[in-house]
Amino acid sequence: MNESAQPGEIREIGEIGEIRETGGPAEPAHGVTTGAVARRLGVAPTTLRSWDRRYGIGPAAREDGRHRRWTPGDIAVLQEMCRLTASGVPPAEAARAARAGSVAAAPVAASPTPTRQPGSGNGLPLGDVRQECRGLGRAAVRLDSPTMDEMLGSLIGEYGLVTTWEEVMVPTLHAVGRKWETSGDQYVEVEHLLSWHVSTALRRVSIGALSGPRASAPPILLACVPGEQHTLPLEALAAGLAELGLPARMFGAAVPPEALVQAVRRTGPGAVVLWAQARSTAHHALARHVADTAWGVKGARARTTVLLAGPGWAGPAPAPGMLRPGGLREALGLLRGLCEAAAATAPGGGGDGPGSAGGSGSGVPQRS
Repeated sequence: MNESAQPGEIREIGEIGEIRETGGPAEPAHGVTTGAVARRLGVAPTTLRSWDRRYGIGPAAREDGRHRRWTPGDIAVLQEMCRLTASGVPPAEAARAARAGSVAAAPVAASPTPTRQPGSGNGLPLGDVRQECRGLGRAAVRLDSPTMDEMLGSLIGEYGLVTTWEEVMVPTLHAVGRKWETSGDQYVEVEHLLSWHVSTALRRVSIGALSGPRASAPPILLACVPGEQHTLPLEALAAGLAELGLPARMFGAAVPPEALVQAVRRTGPGAVVLWAQARSTAHHALARHVADTAWGVKGARARTTVLLAGPGWAGPAPAPGMLRPGGLREALGLLRGLCEAAAATAPGGGGDGPGSAGGSGSGVPQRS
């Protein structure tokens, strides 16, 4: 194993805090709010206020003498401050250098709806992504846990779980993973910390949804196939199901076949979701066995529906009748449709539970 990067060597991985923007919208005449600047730079708003109070790194003017409004020149100083502190320079020294330096101004979007622009944050191969990806990537490279927590929570609150997962969390995780693969062990700690904070944010969604109404439907089992350690996609699905009020049982990574079959027999699930990140872990025999597993009294035996989730299941399905969602949004729609169908056919059921709320993804899915 290669020796991990030491503090002060992180600059060899990428230019920390650098923002490379092209074609952004024009800066509004009255400046940009602290929250908008914080999201762009991947710095907590409280950190910006602390820098202003302690080191004089703040907006030159305030609207009505109170509200902070950042001009292009102010933001340029902040960019240099972020770059220097992330490179290991003490904050006080970085502030003096940032104020004294002559840094070209970079435009910052003021629209509450993030735009997509090329470029990367902190040397990560992000490509054409939302601005929040660059901010989250910068915070991850700095190992800035408070900022990652604050950003992820606010993004989920503003844009919703599915959009945050598909357009911010996944692209940033993939960029860190690609950087790790091409940089030896230098980014291992970044990938692990970012993954932990993403997992924490998803778990908070699940816990927060527990107080809402719950559907009286058989549970949905979520499991990684044997040998599969990537659990975050299933954690995102578990959070989405919790928001819909649909019961789920999350079994996590590398579930042994015997344990999964026993869980199916004991719970009588409405569906079983099997995650495989790579073709090498996709367990076709297990998928067929789960689909064939029956429970209940003789003469009224029941079987479950199997959803094959993840890129590892590419190619022909192991057996007819298995569903293959293309992403989190589609998986939630399919599972909600299955629960609605079960509720409609149950004795006294009318499909009016929490899982049958209006929106995309309703209806009975067609099996492949």
